[in-house]
Amino acid sequence: MRRSRKVKILATLGPASSDEVMIRKLFDAGADVFRINMSHTDHDSMRTLVGRIRKVEEEAGRPIGILADLQGPKLRVGKFANGKEELTVGQTFTLDDNAELGTSSRVHLPHPEILKSVQEGHRLLIDDGKLELRAVKSDGKSIVCTVVAGNKISDKKGVSLPDTDLPVGALTEKDRKDLDAVLETGVDWVALSFIQRPEDLAEARKIAQGRALLMSKIEKPQAVARLAEIIELSDALMVARGDLGVEMPIESVPGIQKQITRAARRAGKPVVVATQMLESMITAPVPTRAEVSDVATAVFEGADAIMLSAESAAGQYPVESVATMDRIAQQVEKDPTYPGIINAQRSQPEATGADAISLAAREIAETLKLSAIVTYTASGTTGLRAARERPQVPIIALSPILATARRLSLLWGTHCVVSPDAVNLDDMVERACNVAFNEGFATGGDRVIITAGVPLRTPGSTNMLRIAYVGPEGKGSR
Repeated sequence: MRRSRKVKILATLGPASSDEVMIRKLFDAGADVFRINMSHTDHDSMRTLVGRIRKVEEEAGRPIGILADLQGPKLRVGKFANGKEELTVGQTFTLDDNAELGTSSRVHLPHPEILKSVQEGHRLLIDDGKLELRAVKSDGKSIVCTVVAGNKISDKKGVSLPDTDLPVGALTEKDRKDLDAVLETGVDWVALSFIQRPEDLAEARKIAQGRALLMSKIEKPQAVARLAEIIELSDALMVARGDLGVEMPIESVPGIQKQITRAARRAGKPVVVATQMLESMITAPVPTRAEVSDVATAVFEGADAIMLSAESAAGQYPVESVATMDRIAQQVEKDPTYPGIINAQRSQPEATGADAISLAAREIAETLKLSAIVTYTASGTTGLRAARERPQVPIIALSPILATARRLSLLWGTHCVVSPDAVNLDDMVERACNVAFNEGFATGGDRVIITAGVPLRTPGSTNMLRIAYVGPEGKGSR
């Protein structure tokens, strides 16, 4: 099944979309990768979902990626004697290490790392920013605050700390158990929540040992400040606009989204734009005009993928949400301004042979109006380089390794096909032309350009370009 767009769609599974029939409907509607949110999924349910996705993949005959999204450190206040309290702006309110039930003047904060790290002047945002506190005194055991905005607080509400760098890693004990579980099932991507610093990826990388690729969710100011370092150590990024809009001024989020998207594109790392893209479709069959424009902006920016969260996981119209996103993306990519915008954001290639070959392949394919770029890739690196160029022609990624094809299903403009490895150069040309023909990218008499590494099966050795004619039966010729 060939998609009629280059940007990919990532759909979250949940109560509204957990059975095999619905997963197949979402795939048919346009979902390329499925997200399993470990904040709401136990291990048995996760294994069931992975099994159902793999059945759909087998039936569809096309690689499907799976992203497991780890919860990360969830910071919450304790409970109140009355369940909730009314506060007034200007009053003093304390968060402390006292486990007693909260009152209108204090509440337990069961996170000693926060009590020890918050300094005078730091902001504490409660319940997604609905209540803003500012620290006036902190002694490691309690934080005395002034209420700056908002007037309500209740049991177990979340705490965000936009000004505080916490001396803890991104993986909690729950995350470690979840990570072990998802790696055993063979998921393709693991998303790490609340990354603050590049070092936060080290533990997950050590545990994963290459069994899955790591996606850093950028949702904290500390991560934005060290974005370049985090990109270097990540396999992909996600612009997690929900928490990002809590911890940073909400008006700054669009600009940060563009910064992250463009930085990831320069580095050749996939980037996903997520959260509230079609939020109104949780309860409505059509989106707002503003939401359509929001999705379109991400597509114009050249994001690799755009993501649905509650819209597909718990909403009333999961299939309609995916289909709507698919239509928006297709229309944007047909817009006459789209190629110019994508080309204007293209960055210079790195000084490597693989990047030079990928650049040359794009320029040749566009100049000669070839039907497709066919790239052989075992590790996925050649596919990444090809997608980084954002060519106007389709990219067909051929890999003998199913896991590689699944991972590349997240990449912009990349149609992944699992194919037995070529035995020599002539066989490589033959296979490339045959796949381009059978997958509907070329007809008899068309030409494709082929990139690969010689000698074959040598990771990262992309060093060959070949233009080939597609014969009437999909046969290849030089």
